[in-house]
Amino acid sequence: MKATIIDVRTAEEFKQSSVPGSLNIPVQEIVAHVEEIKKIEGPIIFCCKSGHRSGLATDYFKGLGIDCSNGGSWLDLM
Repeated sequence: MKATIIDVRTAEEFKQSSVPGSLNIPVQEIVAHVEEIKKIEGPIIFCCKSGHRSGLATDYFKGLGIDCSNGGSWLDLM
């Protein structure tokens, strides 16, 4: 099953360049998208610029029992 990549950088950062096929949900808005993210089938990989913001998102969603991981920098997922 293919993983879903969620880039938690700002919309401006995401527009500059991103992993093809990834979703952009800025970390500041992630809590508002909990139900949407819960519906995603298969593993979820969060990424950002350095791995810090994606780490925060990963910790939050793992706490909710969601299968996810921190992919670190989006450049590492290219």
